[in-house]
Amino acid sequence: MEDILENELIAVAMQIILNAGDARTAVASALDYIKEENFSEAKAKMSEAKECIRLAHISQTEVIQNETRGKTYQPCLLFAHAQDTLMTINSEVLLSEKLIDLFEVVLKKVNEN
Repeated sequence: MEDILENELIAVAMQIILNAGDARTAVASALDYIKEENFSEAKAKMSEAKECIRLAHISQTEVIQNETRGKTYQPCLLFAHAQDTLMTINSEVLLSEKLIDLFEVVLKKVNEN
């Protein structure tokens, strides 16, 4: 039974990592659009990134909720890595969103002068 639960945790960890990685890719694209001063595309990519983070978070939350219901898992380094990856990329998303807003304000002021 432990092997089945561990394999389940590995599959969830991979979903988290893949969704978080997709978020990172979308953020990188958003920042590239900023170089072109294309704020509408940048914001669209940021929406995509936030959706990827949301999906990764759902996977993580399912495991946490299962544990609160009494389901146990063997310690899994890959799951720990997935949580770390999610947390790190979520921070990148939040920071990039603020940077995009800041660049938009600054460029509007520069273009007004």
